[in-house]
Amino acid sequence: MSTNLQPSSLEHPDEHQSEQAAQPYPQSETRRVPSASTPAAAPSLRWRPVDIAVGAALGVVSGLIYWASSALSSWIFPLMTALLPGLAGLLHGLFYFPVTLNLLIIRKPGAAVYTNLVAVLVELLFGNAYGSGMIVLEALMQGLCAELVFGLFRYRRWTLGLTCAAGLLVALVYNGFLLAFFYQGVSFFSPRGIIGTICEAISGIVLAGGLSWLLFKAIAQTGALDRFASGRAVRASTE
Repeated sequence: MSTNLQPSSLEHPDEHQSEQAAQPYPQSETRRVPSASTPAAAPSLRWRPVDIAVGAALGVVSGLIYWASSALSSWIFPLMTALLPGLAGLLHGLFYFPVTLNLLIIRKPGAAVYTNLVAVLVELLFGNAYGSGMIVLEALMQGLCAELVFGLFRYRRWTLGLTCAAGLLVALVYNGFLLAFFYQGVSFFSPRGIIGTICEAISGIVLAGGLSWLLFKAIAQTGALDRFASGRAVRASTE
């Protein structure tokens, strides 16, 4: 009388069981590493101490960028305006591209508003010619616009397209803010208003969208953002 028992299972029963226990996933399944452009399945939206600390540091750097941009605008913007009224809008993205960049890095609700408000305080500390009340309102407005675009996707999708969309929304709202509070004598439908709006939109897409995305990718690839899910996703996609 014969049996169908396999010799291997009789000789090494413990070894066979340990191999099965060591495989939590079926062999037919493959585990995917999320990339920087794919949505995360269940992102953690809770703020950690490191998020607060790095957000403050990013805000300080952003404030220095804003302060330098203000100094630059005092002489280059009049030249561009003399060449073509509204042309200076092409460089207005220098005043808000860190908003999208910082949000790409931290990826938590309120990150854009938080870092931008810190940036404004730093800018005011170094000196600003536009008034504290106005630029605080600008910072809040810009941060909320960037948050809105990514918030529509519950902070799960981070792509170049959405970054450009966020930059465009910030630019258009900022353009309306300028027309309402700084250029009251300029009609939106005047040549100056139309040219300024077009240039502002281009600046938002290129600087706050494309430039922020490229800077984020470059920083992440150095390993400096490995403590963040955003940085790990970029590094994993390049390995």
